[in-house]
Amino acid sequence: MAKKSVASLQTGSKRLSKAIKMVKSPKTGAYMFVESIMPPDLVNDFLKK
Repeated sequence: MAKKSVASLQTGSKRLSKAIKMVKSPKTGAYMFVESIMPPDLVNDFLKK
């Protein structure tokens, strides 16, 4: 299950996005959130993993 929440960030000349994904833990079965800041073109690849 992935929860897509993307915010645009700008630092100098670079444009970055923050993506948040909900992942189920294999040990406990609980859900946790994984956050990452990356260029906008890599967001879809991050959410598909």
